[in-house]
Amino acid sequence: MTALALGLAVCGWLTIAFIGRAAPGPLIRLAELLTLAGAAAAAYWFWSERQSMQAGVEQLIGAAERLGRGEFSQPIAASLSGHLRRLQQAFEHTRVALNETTYRRDYLHNVLNSMSDSVFVTAADGTIRIANDAARRMTGYQAEELIGMRVAALLASADEGSVDALAAAREAGETVLRTSSGQTIPVSFVVSSVTSADAQFTGDIYVARDITERKRAERRIRYLARYDALTKIPNRMQFQHLLQQSIARARRVSQGVALLYIDMDRFKEVNDTFGHASGDRVLEVLTERLTRVLSTEAVLGRLAGDEFALFVDGLSTDADEAGEQVAQLARTVLDAAGAAFHINQQEVFLTVSIGVAFCPRDADNVIDLIRNADAAMYYSKQNGGNTFACYSQEMNAAAVERLMLRSKLRRAVERDEFVVHYQPKVSLRDGRIVGAEALLRWRLPGHGDIPPSQFIPMAEENNLISLIGEWVLERVCLDLNLLRNAVGNPGRIALNLSLKQLRHAGFILNCRSLFERHDVPPQSLELEITESTLMADPRRTIELL
Repeated sequence: MTALALGLAVCGWLTIAFIGRAAPGPLIRLAELLTLAGAAAAAYWFWSERQSMQAGVEQLIGAAERLGRGEFSQPIAASLSGHLRRLQQAFEHTRVALNETTYRRDYLHNVLNSMSDSVFVTAADGTIRIANDAARRMTGYQAEELIGMRVAALLASADEGSVDALAAAREAGETVLRTSSGQTIPVSFVVSSVTSADAQFTGDIYVARDITERKRAERRIRYLARYDALTKIPNRMQFQHLLQQSIARARRVSQGVALLYIDMDRFKEVNDTFGHASGDRVLEVLTERLTRVLSTEAVLGRLAGDEFALFVDGLSTDADEAGEQVAQLARTVLDAAGAAFHINQQEVFLTVSIGVAFCPRDADNVIDLIRNADAAMYYSKQNGGNTFACYSQEMNAAAVERLMLRSKLRRAVERDEFVVHYQPKVSLRDGRIVGAEALLRWRLPGHGDIPPSQFIPMAEENNLISLIGEWVLERVCLDLNLLRNAVGNPGRIALNLSLKQLRHAGFILNCRSLFERHDVPPQSLELEITESTLMADPRRTIELL
């Protein structure tokens, strides 16, 4: 179209120019018409080009406005040519680049806001530029409040310098943040640097994590390491630590320390009868009572199970005066422990045994002082309980003797160290021997005969009584056969049974098997039990007998 218009105009102009007025009239008019047609065609072409360019410019303006609004997903589609086409391509390249950049920015924004840890991005001067959702939730500030705030302003006053110091060293650490409401939150955080050739993009990234639960767990662990979880008083380790400090103070000022070792009498019966939950409640009540009646200077601790201890310092070095003070304290403890305990809507009375040792008279260190007080407590328990005794050197020897006997008792059956003596039963009517009572003795080499009153309680504590009881039955059956062969009818042989033997599930079967194996009539033996054994479970005991 453009070439045709130009051609017509040029032809008309050349005709007029070279032929001139000499040409015939028709030819001149043809040339003029060609010129006018070319001019009209040229004018039309310029007009259409202008309209087309204006439409293309409008399309490009619309595309630029969309880019300005952040709409990068829609391609810039237009049928343009020439320079406008190149401008369109430049706009399209810009749109694609901005679309990719926006995607990355939005992705990074979603990643940061999906993190459970708080993220603060700061400028080189420490002012916050970016804070994710977790940071806003933790601090209680809105995004516009955090932006521009110095990260140090979020710290509790005592920790204001910690972040700057750790940021300079690029280390991980812990600090305390203060929220918008004034609440303090312990956090752990790490710091990373943002490096760039452009100084305006340099700074630091702080990643903070709320460690409130961890701190609470750590405090709980530290507490349980030093205090008894049930009674809330110092445990053995903490009690010994406090006792060591008290001994050191007393040594510096030449004063005395008294240690009272407390053990509940027959506490196992409470657990066996009412259950361990009731036993725990008894320990709690006892602790409450002792805490209430003791002075603030006395330190009470739970060493193990039903064993407690308390110490007082600042005592006079005069033995009589200190002894009277501690005796009064021991009587106070006995009275507090002797009050009624209410267990499962029942009233139960319990007692304690107390052993007393003095520092520096009886020992000058924690371990020996506790050991000696324990020996004195055992002496009190042997004397019936519900009393107290002060340590003497003879008690230690007795404690060593008990430990030795307890260790050797386990081997007594294997080494055949038990013997059975028979005490005849004589009829008062005619003087005849009508039977005998079997008496167990422990013939320990180097110590002579040890009476049952010493080793039977040990056997019950160590669960050896059933084994010893079976050995006695076996021995009596063997001896009964020997007596039958020698004298005919020796009468009934009586022997004692323990509560643990009767409680054994296979007691009847074991006895029947033993009698059959040795061909001993059951009526040849007389099994004796104590009243306490009978009353422990009367119905079952009667059925067994």
